Amino acid sequence: MSDFSTEPAGSAADFSTEPAGSAADFEAVIGLEVHAQLATRTKLFCGCSTAYGAAPNTQVCAVCLGLPGALPVVNARALELAALAGFSLGCDVRPRSVFARKSYFYPDLAKGYQISQLDEPLCLGGYVRYVLDGEARSARLTRIHVEEDAAKNLHLGGRTVVDFNRAGTPLIEIVGEPELRSGAEAEAYLRALREVLMFAGVNDGNLEEGSFRCDANVSIRPRGSATLGTRVELKNINSFRFVRLAIESEIRRQEALVLDGGKVTQETRGYDDARDATFAMRSKEEAHDYRYFPDPDLPPVSIAPARLDALRDSRPELAEDVRARWTNELGLTAYDAGVLTAHPEVARYVDRAATGLAAKASLAANVAGKKVANFVMSEVLRDVTTDGLAARFPISADALVGLLVLVEAGTINGKIAKDVLVRMRESGDDAATIVEREGLAQVTDTGALEAAVDAVIAASPSQVAQYRAGKTALLGYFVGQVMKATKGQANPAQVQAILKAKLDG
Repeated sequence: MSDFSTEPAGSAADFSTEPAGSAADFEAVIGLEVHAQLATRTKLFCGCSTAYGAAPNTQVCAVCLGLPGALPVVNARALELAALAGFSLGCDVRPRSVFARKSYFYPDLAKGYQISQLDEPLCLGGYVRYVLDGEARSARLTRIHVEEDAAKNLHLGGRTVVDFNRAGTPLIEIVGEPELRSGAEAEAYLRALREVLMFAGVNDGNLEEGSFRCDANVSIRPRGSATLGTRVELKNINSFRFVRLAIESEIRRQEALVLDGGKVTQETRGYDDARDATFAMRSKEEAHDYRYFPDPDLPPVSIAPARLDALRDSRPELAEDVRARWTNELGLTAYDAGVLTAHPEVARYVDRAATGLAAKASLAANVAGKKVANFVMSEVLRDVTTDGLAARFPISADALVGLLVLVEAGTINGKIAKDVLVRMRESGDDAATIVEREGLAQVTDTGALEAAVDAVIAASPSQVAQYRAGKTALLGYFVGQVMKATKGQANPAQVQAILKAKLDG
């Protein structure tokens, strides 16, 4: 029996907001609506590809073009990803949800309605945890519902053309409670939300391609008032920084307007970063009557409880949990843990390498973790490239383990390891093969090292005199000269011990 089934549908209703008064001392009230594209290969109700960048109107069919008689079929993977998002954000993920038709006319909506959810969404409640100015905070969510994306309008001179490749792409809309109070708080919230969705594998977090985008509802009210003011919706903001700046600009505009005796009107506005000002796009003096009603072609979807339990248990570890584990168990600094969790694949790469090094070099987990973290941050990370949820590394995690095992065994030192890494990236060979083929093994023969030390001491009479006169910091100079003479292959610890014995004797 399938985990997903359908049953007869119910009904839905819209909601509205109320106007507010004015005062000299205001606080902002901000609620965010985030649209996140689900990481599926195909669209929500048809088999067309969701790949980005195809030629216009090449990833379309009768369903996403809204042709008469075409019937939608729900993408089960989209619902699974939406449920994963809900579980990762602490939502109540419902076993039963209803798709509804949201009716309005716009050129990018071929059917004249959008298939969305209202009365019975997939997820209710939840929260986003974030950090602002070192303080941990959280903001509640109202709901997460599943819906299809519209097409894309392209304005060319005096014409508007429509690319339907994006039509029908699966989205979740994450509706936040109006609990944010500043542009900076909204930016921190969005960054944290994007991180959760990426680590859960739900969304690729690409703002430039529009797969993660935000609308902000902004109003002001007298400080201490519980009444919501008239809200303005800010749309088409495509970066975290611009979200912060747009909200701050709109707050200033509303405050100035009210203090000057005017009234805030309900409307949709955009943001002009060149002027650092918002501008009117269209009026929303009355709430739209979208005439929501259950889609007759899509009876309500039920997800089997066992399937929901399996999805809940399969959640990947989230970034905040990885950082807590690394700082508590591996002893990483908060800064290092933050850098290494900037992308989910980087975090998983570090974990795989740390586990492998601990096992193969018989190291404690915290020791192996620190060694891997340090080497990745200093040598590997600069050559990592990311594309959405994917990441490309100069060498595999297993290959990195092989390299660091040679360092732990004393076969090569840290300086040579950096050179070997470059050769591994260029040739694709493993570290042991390169070290053996190119004769890069560390010099540990005491006789050879003593000869190199003697030569350096003989060539540096002035430095020897200064050292013996009390300038012991010159020991580093001598170590460096011996390492240079041995092309970096000497064992630094042995060199230092031999030098001290000869210079102090």
